[in-house]
Parts: sequence; structure tokens; C-alpha cells
Amino acid sequence: MSQLESKSQAWSALFDEPMSDLVKRYTASVSFDQRMWRADIQGSLAHAAMLARQGVIGAADEKAIREGLAQVAAEIESGAFEWKLDLEDVHLNIEARLTQLVGDAGKRLHTGRSRNDQVATDIRLWLRGEIDQAGELLVALQKSLLGVAEKNVDVVLPGFTHLQVAQPVSFGHHMLAYVEMFARDHERLQEVRRRVNQLPLGAAALAGTSYPLDREWVARELAMDGVCQNSLDAVSDRDFAIEFTAAAALCMVHVSRLAEELVIWMSQNFGFIRIADRFTTGSSIMPQKKNPDVPELARGKTGRVVGHLVGLLVLMKGQPLAYNKDNQEDKEPLFDTVDTLKDTLRIFAEMVEGLTVNPQAMEQAALRGYATATDLADYLVKKGIPFRDAHETVAHAVKAAVSHSCDLTELPLAVLQQFNGAIEKDVYDAMSLRGSMNARNTLGGTAPAQVRAQVERHRGRLGA
Repeated sequence: MSQLESKSQAWSALFDEPMSDLVKRYTASVSFDQRMWRADIQGSLAHAAMLARQGVIGAADEKAIREGLAQVAAEIESGAFEWKLDLEDVHLNIEARLTQLVGDAGKRLHTGRSRNDQVATDIRLWLRGEIDQAGELLVALQKSLLGVAEKNVDVVLPGFTHLQVAQPVSFGHHMLAYVEMFARDHERLQEVRRRVNQLPLGAAALAGTSYPLDREWVARELAMDGVCQNSLDAVSDRDFAIEFTAAAALCMVHVSRLAEELVIWMSQNFGFIRIADRFTTGSSIMPQKKNPDVPELARGKTGRVVGHLVGLLVLMKGQPLAYNKDNQEDKEPLFDTVDTLKDTLRIFAEMVEGLTVNPQAMEQAALRGYATATDLADYLVKKGIPFRDAHETVAHAVKAAVSHSCDLTELPLAVLQQFNGAIEKDVYDAMSLRGSMNARNTLGGTAPAQVRAQVERHRGRLGA
């Protein structure tokens, strides 16, 4: 039995009594950090190869380490690997098994490194892969939204401000607003990835090492963009994890905004959309109900991710240099943030793709809210009326429409002319819902021609 497998810890020679079982449970992280095993093995293989290149260990030891780690990986993948609480974390568990398999060669693997730079490397390697997966899911969600937008370019939706009907917009235009948000989220993740993808390995415990390591070679071997330049910073910094969580929290906020609209639009009071049954649930007491549980839960999970961001910020705020045990607490919120973000993006991409749109309900809602009042004001301005005067005129016209329980377009021309004699018969074209949309034919506007152009731009960007 190796020292790493004994009941005492790897540093036990210094201590007069073993760690208590309570402390073992309190300080162990293997129950959750074992998910980083692939990154741990990947980093160890690169480190061992570099040690051999530099003559720190022999070629035979490097070969034994490589073959031993391959067996460890196979055992973990098959479920045969035994994770031991006594060995505290993923790193010591893998090293102990390696040493059991290959003997002294396994003990030489840790030359020139510490668990401090090892765990910092593992987290970065693991998170890099998760960012790539989240990026792919963000692209999939954008494509789903793009598909809905393209099918509904000419569908009139009441645009809202303050949740009051404001102006008619294309439903496709509305969907593209979320494409823009998620495109920025994707950009943010790529920017975070570059800062995540820096190599701490070789910083050792905090001061570097006396062994002739080639850290740049290891960085290239691991396809990392660079090397952490300060050993103290390399082992103790977690701002890359905080930055990722911040980007994830913002992405979840965008998801939550979309979720809120889906919940509202699905309600009987709106009836704008229908969410596929596989994304809804029923009521245990009211048989008529279809509840939008997925969007509702996404709103709740957004708060969870925002909470993780705050937790990580507070975790780091009082730590002196260099590594402190506090940093063990970075993993569970980071892991949960990754899981929550990826699961949410995946389910939203599928749910959005299956949305059923009710154009008639949207158009009727736009008509009820005097959505083209601004168009009447613009019409008067084009007739030479100052905007403020036109605004006042339209307010009187809306008041008349309210009193007659009709839309502006249903007011007789004679009534409209009472408010301003410049109004002519062509005013009805300007005040129609589609006339209003078509008039906003500027870059970024809601005119169907502009929306189609934006759809094509996004298709080109996404390769869709």
C-alpha cells in the first residue's frame, strides 16, 4: 500500500495524529471535483512529457506514466475506478491509483508541480471545453430563433413599452432582438475563453520551481493561448471563473427575459403563442391547465446563476495571496453554473423551434392598443405640422376613439379632420398596422424588408 493510499494523508510524516473523519468529510472535494478527471489526466500527460524532454525524469518513467494514466482513464470511464474520500480530491485519487499501477514512476509525476497549480490548470482545461459546448448551444438557440423569425416576418405583433401597447412591430423583428442578445453572449464567452486558456502549471505552490521546466512547451501541448506570467497570481487567481459566471449570468438574464415573454404570450389573456405540450405540465386539480413550467423554471434558475456569481465574488474578496483553502469552494458554484447554462440553452433551443404562433391574436391586440397613433403624428408632421402640435392633435383623436370604442382607423375622415384640416383620405394607409411597419424601413427597423435583410445577415454569420 502506497503512502497516498494509507489512512493518513500525503503529508502525514509531519503530523502526530490522523485527520478526524469529520474533517475528512468537511474538507474533501472528490465528491464533486472528480468531474475534472479528464482534464487532470490531460494536464498530467503534458507535464510528464515535458519532464522527460527536460531530462527531469527518464523516458522509461514517462512511458510508464503514460500507460498507467491510460489504464486509470479506462477504469474511470468503465465505472471500475474506486474514488476514495481518504484521498480528498480528484488529483490524489488519480495519483494514488497511478502509483499503485506503475510504482515509483507514479511518484515522480508530481515533480515540479503542486496541487495548487495542478487544480488551477485542471479547472481551466475543464472550463475551456465547457465554454466550447455552451458556445455551440448558443448558436443552436440563435438558429431556432432565426427560424421562427423568418417564418413570421409579416406577422404583426404589438410592440410594448411599460407593458403598454406602443407600436406595431414584426414578430420576426421581435425574435431577432433575442438573436442579437445571444450573439453578444456568444462573443462574451469567446472573449472569456481566451483568458481562461492560460497555463498556470509550473507555478508550483506559489513561487515557481527550481526544476528546468518548459512551461511554454506544455502550453502548446495543451493548446493553450499562453502562460500565466506570475506564479502567485497563477495559483491563487479565480477571476476567470468569476468572469465566466458573470457572462453566464448575463446570458441567463437574456433567457429569463425571453421566458417571461413566453409565459405572458401563452396566457389566455394574450394567446399569442402555444408552447408544445412536451415543454408544459398539467395541474393536479384543474384539468384545463397547461402550465409553461420550462420558461418559469428558467426564470428561477437565472436567480440561481446570479447567486453563484455573487457567491464567487464574495469568496475571493478577502483572500490574501497566494492559494487558500477557500478556493475549494469555487468549484460547486462554477460546476452548477455550467450545468444550468447548458441545460437551459439546450432545452430553449428545442422549445423555441416548436413554438406555434397565433398571428390573428397578435394583430387584434395591436388594434386594441392604438398602436399606430405615432404614425398619425408622423403623418401630420409630413404635412408641415410641428411635432408637438401633431402629438397633441393625435391625443385628442385617441380620446375620441376611446369614447367610441373603436380603433383610430375606424374613425370617419370627417371626425379626424375636426382635429386637423390637413388630414386627408391617405391617412388610413399611414395608420394601418402594415403601413406603420413598412414605414420604418431604416437600418435596424421593423419593416419586413429590413427584417428579411437581418435574417440573411444572421444566416450568413451562423452558417445557417
